[in-house]
Amino acid sequence: MEQIVDVGSVAEAVSTDVGDAPLYVVESLCMRCGENGITRFLLTSIPNFRKILLSAFECTHCNERNNEVQFAGEIQSRGCSYSLKIPSGDPKMLNRQVVKSESATIKIPELDFEIPPEAQRGSLSTVEGILMRAAEELEVLQEERKRVAPETAKALDLFLVKLRACATGESLFTFFIDDPAGNSFIENPFAPSTDPSLTIKFYERTPDQQALLGYLADPTQITHDEAQAVDEAGVSGQVRREPHGSIGAAAGHRAIAQSNSAEIADALFRYTAPEEVMTFPSTCGACVTQCETRMFVTNIPYFQEVIVMASTCDSCGYRNSELKPGGRIPEKGKTITLHVKNVKDLSRDVIKSDTASVKVPEVDLELTSGTLGGAVTTVEGLITKISESLERVHGFTFGDSLQEDRKNKWLDFSTRLTKLLSLEEPWTLILDDALANSFVAPATDDLAADKQLTFEEYERSWEQNEELGLNDIDTSSADAAYESANTTKIE
Repeated sequence: MEQIVDVGSVAEAVSTDVGDAPLYVVESLCMRCGENGITRFLLTSIPNFRKILLSAFECTHCNERNNEVQFAGEIQSRGCSYSLKIPSGDPKMLNRQVVKSESATIKIPELDFEIPPEAQRGSLSTVEGILMRAAEELEVLQEERKRVAPETAKALDLFLVKLRACATGESLFTFFIDDPAGNSFIENPFAPSTDPSLTIKFYERTPDQQALLGYLADPTQITHDEAQAVDEAGVSGQVRREPHGSIGAAAGHRAIAQSNSAEIADALFRYTAPEEVMTFPSTCGACVTQCETRMFVTNIPYFQEVIVMASTCDSCGYRNSELKPGGRIPEKGKTITLHVKNVKDLSRDVIKSDTASVKVPEVDLELTSGTLGGAVTTVEGLITKISESLERVHGFTFGDSLQEDRKNKWLDFSTRLTKLLSLEEPWTLILDDALANSFVAPATDDLAADKQLTFEEYERSWEQNEELGLNDIDTSSADAAYESANTTKIE
């Protein structure tokens, strides 16, 4: 017997980390007939994705039914785009789970077809289900179109034939999802390994996309107090500064104490705590209220100049920190290979940028660039973070509908991943970063003496430069201006 609860109980369950959430039933108004119907809520998690809230409404008076997917979390820091290439004659590809959020757009370039954000919003389905639903919705008013606009109806009939051919696997096509909120998803049945047919990209949102998601995108929309603070600073737009305390001091002193040569001491001298940090107003990524972001620049030994940023929100308690590379873009990419053999190797510092991929060949683990975002941690912390991300999805992964072979695959992979930290056998950690912004700390001050750690530079391919947006950078005008300025000075 289902028990009817209030909406507050559901909201409280969503705000907490529920491992095995029950089914909630809420009495709600039917927008079709005006009578009361029943809405059922289920909080669950999708493998390799995140926690979601499934809702299904049913009215016993008029038989109205609908369902929706809502996200039990915040908007992601970056947008995402998924591209799935589906060949003809492979119906299994059409059975992949698809989550389309209310801000996502689905496109099929071969048909010049687009499903806008307002259509099929908040849906959990498959590739086949989304295409068949789109075909059914287009066909609803066909009889009326044939009477009013027969040419349009005829063209639409031809289009529906092509759309259904894609939905049944008779034609090859590309299924593309673009979501500025970063909350859409296409299932990867080969996870945690990469899928050759699926391409995932993460990107920074444009100001227009920020505004559509409800963020304060216009910098002129600042409060009166903030404007007054800017005026008191003396220069419009100048950020105010405040002493930062001892951020990074312990790490800098420890590094200097370990130096044993003049060259290393000079390099480590630059890795000292700055005298002050910059503080400027920003917007909270969780509650969209005004908060503060602190930033300072420092140098990491054997690595490069980096920018450390940290944000805190006094309204909701949200905290976020990130490490961004400083200086120019490196001309070459870098592959870092670490052979982990002892406990000391697990304590090595690791900087993983958001453009780096992670590989552990011994357990067939491969995380593409953008997965897990950027992280400043240790070797042990990186593996632990990967394990925790898998544990969060076990509730959905081990459901009754999961095939036995896939369930055994996940259990075996989880066991092998845990054994990495026990060091029963040596294993290899590979960081491949096209922008060379990742780093693994050496065990000694002499890099050549660390035989377990190797660095290899390589030329980026055209595809990698295109994905990073480097092919469109034109510095010819800047170079010409620089040469002209130098020529003028010489004359």
